[in-house]
Amino acid sequence: MDFISVLTQGNGLVAAELRPPRATLDPRAGMEAWIDTYHAVEGLARLGTYSFLTDGAVGEQEEDNLRHLIANLGNDVPRKHIVPFLTTKHTLNYCLRYADRAWETGFQSLVVLGGDTTVGAPRVVPHGADLRQLIRTRQPQLTLGGWANPHGDIDNQVDFLLKNNVTADFFLTQVVSHHDRLAVEQFVATTRRRQLSLPGVFGVFFYRSASIDTFTFLARFLPIPATHLAAEFEAGLTPIQICARSIAMLKQLGVNNIYISNLPIGTAAPTLKAILLEAEQLTERML
Repeated sequence: MDFISVLTQGNGLVAAELRPPRATLDPRAGMEAWIDTYHAVEGLARLGTYSFLTDGAVGEQEEDNLRHLIANLGNDVPRKHIVPFLTTKHTLNYCLRYADRAWETGFQSLVVLGGDTTVGAPRVVPHGADLRQLIRTRQPQLTLGGWANPHGDIDNQVDFLLKNNVTADFFLTQVVSHHDRLAVEQFVATTRRRQLSLPGVFGVFFYRSASIDTFTFLARFLPIPATHLAAEFEAGLTPIQICARSIAMLKQLGVNNIYISNLPIGTAAPTLKAILLEAEQLTERML
């Protein structure tokens, strides 16, 4: 099935959010990084899941994800298994042509976000919804994803998703963890109480270590439960076990659509497979 059908009709999915190579890499290093990215996307598709490719994650300029996918992916992976991100932090012409290129080359869905306002280029329009409205008038066939933050004011977040001018067919959330259970529980309960029909995909971060420097850097962009994570690593839990705890928590709350951010590119598919197995076993023990 295509991506939006999986969200609305399927039994849920666990997708991966991948970062394209940084634009500052030298040509050889950039080429090698893209080869790794293609292999990751192919491996994830063989597992039957989907890949998001970011646009300027954590404030760093990344390569044009769509240009490289069009030029080098070939026919090994169906386009419906790939959902690129587009932020407003480009020229308006670039953003609109990006949507045109996506549809013309077989991509069916885009996640369109505002982008972090504290780093990088300014937004060309105030909000991601403004850009989605412009894209919808040019490429009405594209399914478009928005954004929500369970760590913010929950009623305001749901208000935004309920507005007609949100111009979204689904939404992704900021990453959460099992240490954020109360916020997630309240967010999910509010969406149900207010009958939000948009399907959501909840984010989980794959923490590879308890590096204080990494936590400090990421905290500029993401909510980091650093103390709790450090305690789990200190107790001997592996990155896979910690990530699986977050997935099991979401499943317990009835969240079936999840994406994992920060999977290692070189081993994305086997790492995801190991996380899913651990999460399944953990969920069974919770029952």
